Amino acid sequence: MALAGCSGTEDVLGLKRSVRIAVSWSSAELRAFHSVLDGLGPLDYPVEVVPLGDDISTAFGPRSTRRPDIVMLPQPGLVAQHLRDLESMPDDLADRGRARLWDELLVHDGTTYGVPFKTAHKSAVWYRPSVFKQVGVEPPKLWSDWLKLNRSLTRAGIRPLALAAGDGWVLTDFLENVLLGSSPPTYRALSTATHPRPSQQPAFAAALRLLGTMWSAPGTLAGGVERSLTQQFPDAIVEVFGYRRAAMVLASDFAEPVVHSFAADPADIGLFTFPSTSPGTAAPVVVGGDVMVLPKPATDDAKDLVRRLAVPTAVDPWIATGGFLADGRTTGYSPELTRLAEQLVTPGTSLQFDLSDRLGRLGDINGLWRVLTDFLVRIGNRGSDLVPDAVDAALAELKKVEH
Repeated sequence: MALAGCSGTEDVLGLKRSVRIAVSWSSAELRAFHSVLDGLGPLDYPVEVVPLGDDISTAFGPRSTRRPDIVMLPQPGLVAQHLRDLESMPDDLADRGRARLWDELLVHDGTTYGVPFKTAHKSAVWYRPSVFKQVGVEPPKLWSDWLKLNRSLTRAGIRPLALAAGDGWVLTDFLENVLLGSSPPTYRALSTATHPRPSQQPAFAAALRLLGTMWSAPGTLAGGVERSLTQQFPDAIVEVFGYRRAAMVLASDFAEPVVHSFAADPADIGLFTFPSTSPGTAAPVVVGGDVMVLPKPATDDAKDLVRRLAVPTAVDPWIATGGFLADGRTTGYSPELTRLAEQLVTPGTSLQFDLSDRLGRLGDINGLWRVLTDFLVRIGNRGSDLVPDAVDAALAELKKVEH
């Protein structure tokens, strides 16, 4: 379905207007979404998919005939900033936005403004089991185990980690997992604060120090800081599974198709999730995702398409291609993604939504992304002695953005 689109009224030529869906996806993900649309069967209106990439927030610009009717928003934290621009969800879909975690982002003053479409597990680490077996190590159960694992790999001449620092969200995902694992109350407080001040939180500084111990260890980063800074997340996956120049990579569930596409040995693919920070504490699970929202004024056709996409089986074609988790669903996935899906619904899990998404401008490319990039430059592969001063510098940079 090349087109599938917008309103429900007719244009000046007497033709149905397309329902326009703005998405951030490209390449394989965009093709997978088209397969979902194709699976919906015949519609009474055409559909047009508008790939906006990182410029997805421009979908809320001034109303025009070209403005999207549905937005697949990859930053649900932005919903609160655009309430004036959004229609409420139809009553029959409202409960879908009230699920665990999502309600804090999608429900405001009792009204639901979004429905989850795609869930992301942001605490997944993909690795090559053959390398672990060669060195005689197992996936880590604790943060300290992970540091020991890295040292064992380095001594064996193997670079432990490919880091996609070219995508700033990979750096924030790393820090969020460390912070959630080490201080859930601080993570939660920053997530819900009206005016968050992470630079003033001792636990935030402590999380930076913990992260610094890993990134600063000599020989940890494949290709050093220089290559890390130019790598986006698919590049880092290829570094591990294609070129085999690193043992593991932090990459969400949606990395699965890339992993399988580039793995030199399809049988040499392993997955573990971010370990606990200390014995007896819950392992962190950071969640992200894409939500469907309806910019005003919403047409009947747009609401109909949202209803169709919200049907649980609608996403089956994407699940079949890999790299897709549906909220609350634990069946139909590969063994790797089944493990991730089950963790997302396990009671007692330390589960929180992506912090950078909830920090507004503090968490974006000119905030935490830039601060963590500078932090990496200061310490990457250069030894732990540099970490204390680098933490102080990062907090000072962050403080400037907070005000």
